[in-house]
Amino acid sequence: MLSGGIRTARAAVMPGPGEPLETRELPLGPLERGAVLLRTIASEVCGTDVHIWHGRLSGVPYPIIPGHVSVGEVVEHNGPVSAVDGRPVLPGDVVTFLDVHGTCGACWYCLVAKASTRCPRRKVYGITYGLADGLCGGWSEYIHLKPGVRIIHLPAGVSADRFIGGGCGLPTAFHAVERGGVGLGDTVVVQGSGPVGLNAVVLAQLAGAVKVILVGAPALRLAMGRALGADATISIEETGPQERIAAVLELTSGRGADVTIEATGVPSALPEGMRMTRDAGVFVVAGQYTDAGEVAFSPHHDLNRKHLDVRGTWGSDFSHVYKGVQVMAKHGDRYRWERFITARYGLGQAEEALRAVAEGKVIKAVIDPGL
Repeated sequence: MLSGGIRTARAAVMPGPGEPLETRELPLGPLERGAVLLRTIASEVCGTDVHIWHGRLSGVPYPIIPGHVSVGEVVEHNGPVSAVDGRPVLPGDVVTFLDVHGTCGACWYCLVAKASTRCPRRKVYGITYGLADGLCGGWSEYIHLKPGVRIIHLPAGVSADRFIGGGCGLPTAFHAVERGGVGLGDTVVVQGSGPVGLNAVVLAQLAGAVKVILVGAPALRLAMGRALGADATISIEETGPQERIAAVLELTSGRGADVTIEATGVPSALPEGMRMTRDAGVFVVAGQYTDAGEVAFSPHHDLNRKHLDVRGTWGSDFSHVYKGVQVMAKHGDRYRWERFITARYGLGQAEEALRAVAEGKVIKAVIDPGL
């Protein structure tokens, strides 16, 4: 029996693609040596959750408890457990954790390519852990952190709302900005004004960009981009592809951006973004997390003749989450990521939250099991 007599937890369960979500009462299994039990404070609803619901992501072991980025309070642990900085993890601590678990550190990708996001053994909370694996998703009253899950204490100044406002968009954008090599004096175009794109607006500035141009929709998200420091915004609802490319060229003395970051998930954004990028510039693809189809481009005009450097970005690793939290601790009062939270939903409203995200009605939807 767990401390306080906790035996079960309510959770929002996704039975299968396109099926109505269900609120179920689930048993709490025993904590293995080195495991931690969290009481969920908040868990985000992101585009990945929508893709999973639509059946557009392979390898999902339905039924699942969604929610891969969460923050919670430590209720109990089995044996001594430490965070990455060596601090003990104790009851009452407010923490988050890397959703990726089980990366082996011993395969060719981990050791030779140094690309742990491609480790074939990696599992992800709320995505590739199913209901049979236990309470391994954030849309639940409690989360079971298995031994070896990487835990981060939220520092002073980073509230649960501030952290979850940044959500998975923060480490994803961190990786994209890192891959793009954004530096002092650069001009950056960000395609997509969802959470990844908005975080990229922030991080590009912190990396040294002197001009950031945000391309996206709806108006709510573009307004947030301007509040975060975007120098110009271009609405995809009011312009066509050629108009957008022309607008970027006009804003960049006819050259295009030094770095363009795609964060849309829409295949047609790729040739458009390539044409927004200057010759010998860098184009980072971060938004194509699911297979949304194919797109055509000219290998001669769009790639080779431009001497363009195209870099794919898959997920994020612990360094991006950890450094992202430190960035929040330093710059949180300036950017106030908690502003991203547009709406909160209880477990019984999870399907409503998914629809709101899918339809672009919110910047960030949050599941609060206490509602």
